[in-house]
Amino acid sequence: MHETFDRLKQAAGPGGFSDDAAEIAPYLEEWRGRSRGQTKLLLKPATTEQVSAILAICHETGTPIVPQGGNTGLVGAQIPLHGEVLLSLKRMNRIRAVDAPGMTLTAEAGVTLKQSQDAASAERLLFPLSLGSEGSCTIGGNISSNAGGNHVLRYGMMRALVLGLEVVLADGRVLPMLKSLHKDNTGYDLKQLFIGAEGTLGIVTAASLRLFPHPAQMVTALTAVPSPEAALTLLGHMQARTGGLLSSFELVSRPTLEMVLRHIPNTRDPMETPSPWYVLMEISGGAGASLEALTQSALEEAAGEELLTDAVVAQNQAQARSFWHMRETISEAEKREGVSIKHDISVPVASIPAFIAEATGVVVKKFSGARPICFGHMGDGNLHFNFSAPAGQDAAFSAQWDEVQLTVHDIVKAYSGSISAEHGIGQMKRDLLPRYKSSEELDAMRALKHAFDPKNILNPGKTVPAVRKL
Repeated sequence: MHETFDRLKQAAGPGGFSDDAAEIAPYLEEWRGRSRGQTKLLLKPATTEQVSAILAICHETGTPIVPQGGNTGLVGAQIPLHGEVLLSLKRMNRIRAVDAPGMTLTAEAGVTLKQSQDAASAERLLFPLSLGSEGSCTIGGNISSNAGGNHVLRYGMMRALVLGLEVVLADGRVLPMLKSLHKDNTGYDLKQLFIGAEGTLGIVTAASLRLFPHPAQMVTALTAVPSPEAALTLLGHMQARTGGLLSSFELVSRPTLEMVLRHIPNTRDPMETPSPWYVLMEISGGAGASLEALTQSALEEAAGEELLTDAVVAQNQAQARSFWHMRETISEAEKREGVSIKHDISVPVASIPAFIAEATGVVVKKFSGARPICFGHMGDGNLHFNFSAPAGQDAAFSAQWDEVQLTVHDIVKAYSGSISAEHGIGQMKRDLLPRYKSSEELDAMRALKHAFDPKNILNPGKTVPAVRKL
């Protein structure tokens, strides 16, 4: 192993590695603290050629390796849990090109999401992926986890935003698929295999991304709604009245908002009268008729139909940012609140009200004192359906993690939903997959894994279950 490590260090180049435990430590724990790993070697390549040389050595010697972007993942996919070599792509942080007429951007894997947004904005263009961690998450990680976020309703998941990829395979060969073509119908679309694969089939080193015209107008509104049923009807109403210009539609429960108000400085209750539910929406479009006037009119109609009880349209960017700040700091507030058992799920949009009612009722009855924290991207069917521990019972509630998750996930399955909408599978949900995916799907996943990584050196033990478990 010592000889292999020496070869890997040489392949990574000057400044491209560390075996200092203190420097490595921040890379070994995921943000929620649920996954802690170990490694004796951190590699920090700066070029695709260095990644290629590293993987060739790992393939030859059977050395397992775990790729990592910004370490913002929430399911442990980026953590070396069993002493694997850790490969950080943060030094691969160049914007290689911005093609304004073609509305594309080519970025290396270590470029942060915020850097990509800023590079697009400098050309009066929009890269629409929007996440609370955009200042630290990276394009490579966004691709490998098929990130979602706040604008999926209008622009789709990361999968819809990728035109081309540069990928290093397990044996060190480079797949040169870094095209900026909107149409390429020449057989299998190989890049799609690596999007959402969490580094188990190959390592993404660069990507060509779709850009969009920057909206000339953007309106943010916060509404108080009496129920998820009313929110669902409001969603259809606003889509119809704005001609499909709705880019975000976020559902937030009152207990969730109260948690933010308790723990996040400089936040305040946005409305005088509390409401059981809120919807934060964003409408964006081009020049022409006033989008604010259209939004106001649509909201007044919705109020007349008793779909909402109050509404505030942001009058400036500062007010809009304050609304989004409340939404984007929910995860931080949950962390400060204490133990919470989390579920990143999706169900058909029309089923959201029924799912919330059924799943909340079952969990609260089965696990006395569990406090529901429900919020998420209602417009695309993705809810963060979480439960905080009863006061003073963090340890006891945490011990029921698996049982609570199975309870929620079984209800998700009954609604033909997914147990992972945007966070991925990683290590945390790997052994749950056989309960919720067919054996045929799992066999196909295993066949792909074996074809691309026959020695199982790429992020072993993540995403793909090795055996069937019930």
